Amino acid sequence: MRHGKKFNHLGRKAAHRKAMLSNMATSLILHKRISTTLAKAKELKKYVEPLITRAKEDTTHNRRVAFSYLKNKEAIVALFGEVIAKAATRPGGYTRIIKTGFRLGDNAEMCIIELVDFNELMLKDAKPAKKTTRRSRRSTAKTEDAPAAPAAEAKSEEPKAPEASADSTDAETEEK
Repeated sequence: MRHGKKFNHLGRKAAHRKAMLSNMATSLILHKRISTTLAKAKELKKYVEPLITRAKEDTTHNRRVAFSYLKNKEAIVALFGEVIAKAATRPGGYTRIIKTGFRLGDNAEMCIIELVDFNELMLKDAKPAKKTTRRSRRSTAKTEDAPAAPAAEAKSEEPKAPEASADSTDAETEEK
């Protein structure tokens, strides 16, 4: 019986499954986005997200535990370096799965799994939406009126200063 055995075995023996997930996790960390089947992506998400959470605290023990999962020095450097630099403030949900359709050969459901903070297109789309708020429109209307008045005063004061200096030079030349 298989009571309480919740994870997907992916049609592989344990050693093959562990090696495959380790390789896929290394590729995801190094390349920030990989294309795979939906079943593998869901298992990879369960495999990678605890590693990223563990990497938030950079200790020797955490590096060794991460290395035991990934078995790749470059992936460890990238995980504890650039990945954590962007994911440090996020409380979880470091990966995103985007379905892309079905594979032609066997009709397997395909998807892209990516690290959330490294998708530049979605980050650019999200930032302008936050800037277009009601407060920003009101604040721009007030700031347009306010700088106009000091600028007019500054312009009216500038011509007087050169005239005064010109008059003083004329007066000095007449006295001589």
